[in-house]
Amino acid sequence: METGSKASELIEKAKALFGKQVDLIVRQEQKVVELIQGVGQKLTKLAQNPKVRKLTEPVQIFIRMIKAHFRGQHKVSMGTLGLIVLAMVYFLSPIDIIPDFLGFFGFADDLSIVLAVYAKVKDEVDGFLEWERTQAD
Repeated sequence: METGSKASELIEKAKALFGKQVDLIVRQEQKVVELIQGVGQKLTKLAQNPKVRKLTEPVQIFIRMIKAHFRGQHKVSMGTLGLIVLAMVYFLSPIDIIPDFLGFFGFADDLSIVLAVYAKVKDEVDGFLEWERTQAD
C-alpha cells in the first residue's frame, strides 16, 4: 500500500472516531484553547522519552499554527484547521487504535495520525513555517 493512501486511511479512521467532536471544537475558540493546553501537558510528560521527543515536533508546529490562526496573524484553511484539531484530539484521546498504556507502541498510533495529517497539510505547514521565519526578522 502506498504511503499516501495509508495516511488517508488513518485519517478516515480518526475522523470516524472523532469527527463530530472535532466539528464542535473547531467552532469554539475556548475549546481549542483547552485542547492545546491538554496537548501541551501530554507533550511535557512525553518529553522525557528521547524516541518520542523528535516525533512531537509536528504537534508543536500544529499548536503554533492554531494559535496564530485564532490571533488572526496567519489564517489556515478550515479544512486544515479541522485536520489539525483532529490530530490533536486523537493525540490526547484515551480511545486509540492501539492503547497508550502499551508504551511507545501505544503512542505510535497517535503519532501515525499526527504524521498523516502533517503530510496531508504539508503545503500549509511549509507556508506557516516560512511566515514564522519572516516574523523573526
